[in-house]
Amino acid sequence: MLFPVVGGAGVVLVRFGDQAAGPVVLPADVEMPLMTTVVDADGKPYAYLYDQYRVPVASEEISQAMKDAIVAVEDHRFYEHGGVDWVATARAAMRNYTSGEVVQGASTLTQQYVKNLLVHVVARDDPVRQERLRVRDPARKLREIRMAMALEDTLSKDEILTRYLNTVPYGVGTYGVAAAAQAYFGTTPDRLTVPQAALLAGLVNSPTALDPQRHPDAAQLRRNTVIDLMAQHGMLVREVAERAKREPLGVRTPVRPLPTGCVGAEPKLGFFCSYVVNHLAAKGMDLERLKTGGYTVRTTLDREASAEVQRAVTAQVPRDALGIANTMAVVHPGREEHQVLALVANRDYGVDAQRFQTVLDLPSAVANKFGAGSVYKIFTAAAALQHGYHIDSVIPAPASYTSRVFKGGAPGCPSTGEPDTRWYCLSNHDDSYPPRMTLRQALATSPNTAFVILEERVGLEAVVDMAHRLGMRRTLATNIAGVPPDPHSPRPELRVDQAEFFTGRQNASFTLGPSPSSTLELANVAATVVSGGVWCEPTPVVGVIDRHGDSVDLPASPCEQAVPEPLADALATALSDDDDRGTAAAAARQHGWTRPMIGKTGTTEDYKSAAFVGATSDYAGAVQTFNDSPEPRTTQAVRDRQPLRRHRPGPHLVRRHDADPRRDSRHTPSIALAHFRW
Repeated sequence: MLFPVVGGAGVVLVRFGDQAAGPVVLPADVEMPLMTTVVDADGKPYAYLYDQYRVPVASEEISQAMKDAIVAVEDHRFYEHGGVDWVATARAAMRNYTSGEVVQGASTLTQQYVKNLLVHVVARDDPVRQERLRVRDPARKLREIRMAMALEDTLSKDEILTRYLNTVPYGVGTYGVAAAAQAYFGTTPDRLTVPQAALLAGLVNSPTALDPQRHPDAAQLRRNTVIDLMAQHGMLVREVAERAKREPLGVRTPVRPLPTGCVGAEPKLGFFCSYVVNHLAAKGMDLERLKTGGYTVRTTLDREASAEVQRAVTAQVPRDALGIANTMAVVHPGREEHQVLALVANRDYGVDAQRFQTVLDLPSAVANKFGAGSVYKIFTAAAALQHGYHIDSVIPAPASYTSRVFKGGAPGCPSTGEPDTRWYCLSNHDDSYPPRMTLRQALATSPNTAFVILEERVGLEAVVDMAHRLGMRRTLATNIAGVPPDPHSPRPELRVDQAEFFTGRQNASFTLGPSPSSTLELANVAATVVSGGVWCEPTPVVGVIDRHGDSVDLPASPCEQAVPEPLADALATALSDDDDRGTAAAAARQHGWTRPMIGKTGTTEDYKSAAFVGATSDYAGAVQTFNDSPEPRTTQAVRDRQPLRRHRPGPHLVRRHDADPRRDSRHTPSIALAHFRW
């Protein structure tokens, strides 16, 4: 088999079988598992992904005190031998022979490095193999000796010592001196003092038994032993050693390695982190690769926008609102890419349900099981424009309507004459609508009957196809429960995706938005409309840099001209806030919004969910408020909360933008999008 024994370029591989003999092969490359760092649009880290918390550092980045401490306690003849201390080996062998058991070891730092690399790097995913490598037996010892000698012929002493310090575990999930320095002392390895270095060097022998949090007395005794050894071997003068021994342990309380994973991401940014991880997995970079690859993931996260919309969604629906989630996604429109700038919810991302945390991807996944309501009328209007309608075309909007095309009506609808089958029938929310209106007026005032009539005229297939083209792609690929179709489900409706469910059954309710939907995809629909009809995948990643500083090629998802630009422009005009009766216009006026924007609101039956999509030339956003508990609950309680009605951050942001015309509009969040009138 091939076993790497040195990490990085110019490493050594030792080939051996079950016997100790075998040729030494030079050179080869092997990479140690390294932490991946996820950074925002400005390059500031907000999440770390790793199996082993390790940050490799160069020799000059490690204090001399740390180097002296580890040599003093583990191998004080390190600079004198050639990888094997034959004197110490003979002495240990004699003592072990006379005692009848292994009571003394003689492994050099070079041999320990070999063993640690094999156990913690080569065999890190194989517990059985790791245990076999830890067994003390002559054959294993001979293999280590051969590897150590080969290593000494290839690398300098300083290189071996540096690699050792970057590899060995120091407890609490840390590997390497840089991670240990941060976790135990909140410092960097070049700043480690004598007592700090002595504590870390002492931990290598037994990190659990010498844990300074759980066993401070044992840890201090071990640290002081290391300091004494440093003085004994001439690395410290006795006066300095005694002074160092009087120092307190000085470890952080608690000892804190960098948090790992999206649950450990910077507060409020876990949802974005999770979308980044899922996005990269879809591109072929799974979580295991991210946790070991040592990448830097440059994301599109806009902290300012995220903070603003976070305040908006939690002000509207508090974090502890039982059974009510409030989510928002913000996307930057464009004809070449749609960058995701913010993904937030009133919930926190985490595993403690008692603290209203969740690991469900509320803003990005198909999480709203109750639908976006009348927002889906956008797709019917777009399909009508595709079929020759204009935004000022007049369409009927009767108070009630019975379709003679669509079936599946509820009890009370007229029978089709077929057994247990009724025509689809419905009525508007109230009788205030005129019997006829333009398409522009229909989008603004949202009469249900008008859009079912349009759906009849253009065909349900065209409406569903338009939803897909404009951006509801992941949504339509799920079933009506919002999860991937299950071909083995006993319920036929769960075996197919939403597109097939609605078109196959000719279910006219699609235009009323009753099915599960994704907040992010709704935001991207708005981005498509204001980008001249160009759909782009909502991307959270600018680029990925590997441990060597090179860019990683990711499979591209090309943008598409989803609809002709004139159609998109007409739809944007129809969705604009020019009509005084429009729900989006009313919301904009309420918050003092004066910039041009498009918008559409939606509310489902019994207020189980509500939604809003909107966009300016700089930002596209969507909000969905819905039940996120196992038990059905309406959003009526939130709708009736007067403090929520009074929340008005929009004018503040507008004034800030207007006050500084030099400010890049891309960095001024259009937070008016975060609000819609209940």
